[in-house]
Amino acid sequence: MKKIYIFNAAFLVLLSADTAFSQQSQLQIARNSVGKLQMAIEAKQDEKKQLSILGEGVKAAEAAQNDKKTKKWPETWAIKAYLSAYVSLIDSDVSNSDRYYNLANEAIDSAKRLDKFQANSQLISAAVYNVNIKKQEKGNTAFASNDFNTAFELLKEVSDFFPKDTTLAINTALAAQNMQSLDKALIYYKRAKDNGIKNPVVYQKLSGIYSSKFEHELALKSLEEGLKMNPYNVYLTNDYINLLLDTEKYDDAIRVIETTLKTETKNKLLYFLYGYLHQNKSSNNTAILAYNKALSIDENYFDALHQLGIAYINAANESLKKKNSEGPSFTSYINRAEVALLQAHEINQNDKSTVQLLIDIYTRKNRLDKVQELKGKLEEF
Repeated sequence: MKKIYIFNAAFLVLLSADTAFSQQSQLQIARNSVGKLQMAIEAKQDEKKQLSILGEGVKAAEAAQNDKKTKKWPETWAIKAYLSAYVSLIDSDVSNSDRYYNLANEAIDSAKRLDKFQANSQLISAAVYNVNIKKQEKGNTAFASNDFNTAFELLKEVSDFFPKDTTLAINTALAAQNMQSLDKALIYYKRAKDNGIKNPVVYQKLSGIYSSKFEHELALKSLEEGLKMNPYNVYLTNDYINLLLDTEKYDDAIRVIETTLKTETKNKLLYFLYGYLHQNKSSNNTAILAYNKALSIDENYFDALHQLGIAYINAANESLKKKNSEGPSFTSYINRAEVALLQAHEINQNDKSTVQLLIDIYTRKNRLDKVQELKGKLEEF
């Protein structure tokens, strides 16, 4: 919560020095209460003492507002607004706090309307500041109670008052997102971003909203901005790669994965994706190296084993097209494919694709006993 607004001593002297009215007047009592409150705060007096001073001041301000003459003075309402707002912040009684919060808002409206020459702008500004602190507290309470509509309406007003507060902007955006208002959430996530927030979740949220609106370039840009603020963040990087894949920017994805693997050397998924992307470009040898790297991290990585088997089969077929090839022979590649796919089958015996690939291999090897055995398994699925 932000710091409560209080006046400095010099300003209080000016307030107390006005001798235009008798010290016994209700308005003067209200004025003096502002000074007494300042001294109580500086002396670190407890809330009970402060509330006593505030109660006296509010009572005097209300008497002044009922007087035919002083009710037309903006100072009357400005003092009431300030004192009431302060009560709403420090009174532990919820109903009493809420009552003074409402009184403060009403008094602020009257003070602003009457103060045409802005003679009471400091008092009014202090009251508005403190009301917004209370409003933030009420918004947070509503959010905790899953009343996201109320939370958003309150937090939105406070964020608009404190536009540089990135935490407040995020909380406002979360409330909007929880009420399924993505356009409103976008405004406040952008506010947090524009004010220099580093939190990677904000950039993920922005990207997610843009993606849901099919604005993929903005989604990618958000993740790029997030990575500038959080270099090598795993979650942002993964989201970025996935979005590049979703938008079929495969060459960009390969480039990002290559860069990431320089630091994420134990990330089996990245090695797998790197292999898969190269496999789709018919770069089977590069794919094989990548899948084996992933398997060196996790030897039971089913996806890598399955795709490694396919890569070996593709390499075997390519070897038949090449004459005088100095690389492994067709038989060597097929044997390697068999080993990889058998290991994959052992890990997941219900994967039909793996079984079918093994059937194709054993058909080529004329191992009809294995073919019949595996076909029997397919019929059991």
